[in-house]
Amino acid sequence: MLSYITIGLVALLASGLTMYSGFGLGTILLPVFALFFPIEAAVAATAAVHGANNVFKVSLLGKYADRSLVLKFGVPAILAAFAGAALLGYMAHFGQVASYTIGSRTAVITPLKLLLGLLMFIFALFELLPRFKQLTFSKDYLFLGGIISGFFGGLSGHQGALRSAFLAKVGITAQAFVGTNAWIGFMVDAARISVYAYVFFLSETGDILIREQTPLILTGIVFAFAGVLIGKRFLHKITMTFVQTLTGILLMTISFALAAGLI
Repeated sequence: MLSYITIGLVALLASGLTMYSGFGLGTILLPVFALFFPIEAAVAATAAVHGANNVFKVSLLGKYADRSLVLKFGVPAILAAFAGAALLGYMAHFGQVASYTIGSRTAVITPLKLLLGLLMFIFALFELLPRFKQLTFSKDYLFLGGIISGFFGGLSGHQGALRSAFLAKVGITAQAFVGTNAWIGFMVDAARISVYAYVFFLSETGDILIREQTPLILTGIVFAFAGVLIGKRFLHKITMTFVQTLTGILLMTISFALAAGLI
C-alpha cells in the first residue's frame, strides 16, 4: 500500500508542478520508481508514465505547438533517443562493480547505477546553480540540442531540462512552448519506449515488471493525469524557481544514493 501512495502522490505533485516547465516529471518520478523496481526497469516504468502523461498534454495543448520547432528539434531527438535507449539496454546486462553491507541491507554498485547517478548529479546542477538555470541556446543549435536531449532522454529519461534550455527563448508564446514541449516529449517517449519494450519486456526483468508492477505504473499514470488538470488551473501560483529547486535537491540526493548502490 505504501508503494501505491508514494508513487501516486509523487506523480500528482510532479505532473502538476512541471505542467509549464517542460521538465521534471521523469526526473522526480524515476528515483521513486527505483525504490520499487530494478533501476533499468524503473527507467522503463517512468517512461510509461511519462509517455502517457505527454499524450494527455498533447490532447489538451498540442494544438498550440510550433510545427517547425517540433520538426527541427524533434526529429533528431527521436533518432538519438533510439541510440540512448539501446545503450541503456546494453548496460543493463553489466555485472556489479562492488557491493557492501549496511546493517541487514546489501548495497550493490553497477555501471548503470554509476552512470545514471552521474547524469542525475549533472542535471541537478542545471536546476540549482544560477549560471546553469539561465542557460539558453540560439536557434542555430536546435538540431544539436535535439540530438543531445534525445540521447539522454533515451538513456535515462532526463530530456526535458536540456530541451527547455534550447526552446525557452526562441520567440514563441507560453502556450506554444508548452505544446511544442509536449509534442517533442511524446515523440522521444514513443521512440525509447519501443526500445525498452524490446529490451526489457521480452526479458526476465520485463516479465516481472508486467506481472507484479503494472498496477503501480497505472497508479502513476492516473495521478499524473490528475496533476496535469490541477496544474493547468493553479500553476500560476507556483514559481519556476520553486520547481527547479525542488527538482535539483531531489536529483542531487538520489544521485548519491544511486551511485552508492543504496537504491
